[in-house]
Amino acid sequence: MAAPIEIHLEFGGGAELLFNGIKEHHVTLPSQSEPWDMKQLLVWIQRNLLKERPELFVQGDSVRPGILVLINDADWELMGELEYQLQDRDNVVFISTLHGG
Repeated sequence: MAAPIEIHLEFGGGAELLFNGIKEHHVTLPSQSEPWDMKQLLVWIQRNLLKERPELFVQGDSVRPGILVLINDADWELMGELEYQLQDRDNVVFISTLHGG
């Protein structure tokens, strides 16, 4: 069984507005039978942190196009995207690149 892990989440570029304007969240993900991955984290975020307009953050089982995801300062595309297995003390950043005008 995978132990609980602590991670740091950051939301920026306007994405924080979907989370009551709170940019940083220190969270502990509970223990579960399999290691936590990014796909499971997105579901957890939707259920526990996302306060409004989920369609502006997620599309299907991933983030919507226009949201840059960094895992420990590296583009998540280099880390395996949804399959990346989270590690204790990971820093995951979501930055919206979509801006109205």
